[in-house]
Amino acid sequence: MYRFGHWGVSLLVFAPFGFALVQTGHPELAFVLGAVMCWLAMLPDYDHRVPGLSHRGPTHTILFALLVGGVGGGAAKLLASTGGLSDPGATTLTGFGFAAGALTILAHLLADALTPAGIRPFWPLSSRKVTLSLWTADNTVANYGLFGLGVFAVAATAYLSLVV
Repeated sequence: MYRFGHWGVSLLVFAPFGFALVQTGHPELAFVLGAVMCWLAMLPDYDHRVPGLSHRGPTHTILFALLVGGVGGGAAKLLASTGGLSDPGATTLTGFGFAAGALTILAHLLADALTPAGIRPFWPLSSRKVTLSLWTADNTVANYGLFGLGVFAVAATAYLSLVV
């Protein structure tokens, strides 16, 4: 997928989590999660810029999602400690940071699995390709359609958050 397709899938994945965060009294975390997911939506595709890395290689795996989640959790833990946040708030924030990082990469993997090129999510344990082969990555209708669907999903859950 291209940028708009990845943003769309990120928004689709974010929508139920954002809704749940707002419903549990954490709208600030919903905002942060949405911002992180859109900001980092293209992170795995930076493999294009790294010599020696193949596209849809190591950066398109569950292992990479866990790595980015670990970085997010570590950053959140550092933020909690410098902000003087004590347990259980620090633990919650650390878990949130991990979830935000991992979920962002998993959304990217989902978007790429929609294309015939697919992904190899279990590398290095398995080189089995996963693909739904719905449309090519450069399909303009699919990319903008996913983006529109993602925007609609976020708007719908935002509206539901206000009326529920």
